[in-house]
Amino acid sequence: MATAEVAPQPVYRDGLENYLISMARTVSMSVSWALTALVKPGNPDADQGPGDIFMLEPRINEMEIIIDDRAVRMLRDERLSEVEIRRIVATLKITNDLERMGDLSLNLAERIVSLAALPPVAPPPELAPMVAATGAMVEKALSALMFRNVILASQVLESDDMVDRYRDQIFERLMSNMTERPVDVAPNLQLVLASRYLERLADHATNIAEDIIFWVRGLDVRHGNARAVTENS
Repeated sequence: MATAEVAPQPVYRDGLENYLISMARTVSMSVSWALTALVKPGNPDADQGPGDIFMLEPRINEMEIIIDDRAVRMLRDERLSEVEIRRIVATLKITNDLERMGDLSLNLAERIVSLAALPPVAPPPELAPMVAATGAMVEKALSALMFRNVILASQVLESDDMVDRYRDQIFERLMSNMTERPVDVAPNLQLVLASRYLERLADHATNIAEDIIFWVRGLDVRHGNARAVTENS
């Protein structure tokens, strides 16, 4: 008795989503470890440090390649619906942002290692709240991805300006400190770079949130068009 032919599309679709969620969880771990190490350098209670972040990077890159390959295979199918096409396009864009977030976690880990080898300086008071705000944006963006939650995604879009303000405040404070205390230029420069990486993490979280809204609602909310989420709710 002949067996029914199984359409390959659901197999590729399920595999694509499983890898995407796995990649998001791995990136979430990497970002979380980096943010914790930045605000609590040398914390003896921390189970993970910069070395663990370095170890995750190859895994994140490998998942990006696998997801891209599966997405390309799916795009060859001419029977795709509009929703499925949006899913694949959003997945490809989200994967790119996840990979960049993994890179930025690595960049933060490098700054943490550099700071540990330099004379200690007091971090700017805005650093801890900036780390908290960035971490919240990343967590909400990845939760929005896992649950296709437009409400969480829209909350991410509303938080981006806050992180930008913290970045500007930290930059101004550290530049002033470097002028007043040239001996602290090296560690303060590392903190300037760290604040820049935090701001870029927030930007990628925003990108993911925008792509989730496009995926679920078919709305393009880039470039300040976030009002469309409310208007079309």
